[in-house]
Amino acid sequence: MSRARLLASLCGLVFLVNLARIVFAPLLDVFINEFPIGEATAGLIVTLAWVGSASLRLPTGWVLTKVPRHRVVVVSGVVLALSSGFAATATTVTHLMVGAFLMGIASGVYFVSANPLLSELYPHQIGRVVGIHGVATQIAAVVAAPLVALTLLVDWRLSLWAIAVGAAVITAYTWVAAKRIEMPSAGEKDRDFVAGALSEWRIIVTSLAIVGLAVFVWQGLFNFYELYMQTKGLTDQQAGTMLAIVFAAGVPAFYLGGDFADRLPQIPYLLGVVGGFAACVFVLTTVEGLLALGVVTCVLGFVAHAIFPAVDTYLLDTLPDSTRGSAYAVFSSLWMLTQALGSSAMGRLVEDGYTYDTVFQSAALFLGATIAVLALLERAGRLPS
Repeated sequence: MSRARLLASLCGLVFLVNLARIVFAPLLDVFINEFPIGEATAGLIVTLAWVGSASLRLPTGWVLTKVPRHRVVVVSGVVLALSSGFAATATTVTHLMVGAFLMGIASGVYFVSANPLLSELYPHQIGRVVGIHGVATQIAAVVAAPLVALTLLVDWRLSLWAIAVGAAVITAYTWVAAKRIEMPSAGEKDRDFVAGALSEWRIIVTSLAIVGLAVFVWQGLFNFYELYMQTKGLTDQQAGTMLAIVFAAGVPAFYLGGDFADRLPQIPYLLGVVGGFAACVFVLTTVEGLLALGVVTCVLGFVAHAIFPAVDTYLLDTLPDSTRGSAYAVFSSLWMLTQALGSSAMGRLVEDGYTYDTVFQSAALFLGATIAVLALLERAGRLPS
């Protein structure tokens, strides 16, 4: 029961951590009028939150070889509470940018430390626990815009103060919950960051080969999803609804995807999910009409979000105790960098005159071909498992 309480507190904390990365996007119009700034500067605020999330993942992996995982999780919560409060008091755009960057740092530190901790708390149910944890993450993505809209009835700063206060309370509870149980000792064997990461290079490279291109495409797809839907004849409101459906489909996807990852052979399942994502992207480019787009959007959102618990389960279950934290930190850093590049690449191709359909069809076909090659390697026993 005590471990269940700790899991519940981590779910609450990850909800706020992910909300901190997403909350700035629906506030951009407010920032433009408040400070005032242009669209490029406003967009930089969102970018800084995600850059912050990627920036300290590698150093955190090194810290995890010296400090117990639950203590690093608590530190990430403290950073989130302080940085959210700092951002909420912003009177200049520079002040706000620094706050957004620090909030992003908190999220990066959290994910690198919390995911290995979860796998060691529940070593026989990694997929299920990662899935439950992921559901809390995805709920934040779904409620971010409605939450901001509600706080705007009072003051835009209220959304950031809510994150700050919530993070302080839940971080304190997480510390108490962790003190009441005997923490797993598996992480004590992970003491050499560089050697640990290098020794697991095959697993890291395999994971990136399977999911790296997929999340690159996904990042470009969902950030331009509303604009893409409008090119298919949908109204602004209908296009916004489609984006909401994409994220809402991720809630059951995390839970069921993690459960399937526990029950099915991990690499074939992961290859199947990514292959299904490639197929959904291709089908999306061929359909028209509100109903057809809605159905494909729902399936696409489910399959895309199922990738995340699948790859986390594969990594955390395959990596040994002596290298889990180090190797996962390296993978997480490289994976986050891969995701971050997707949006800029997509925007560049569209600016160069390529249509959305052309870009997404090409990406889907290339991704499908990559998965076919990896599937042949898996059948030949060449991929680590």
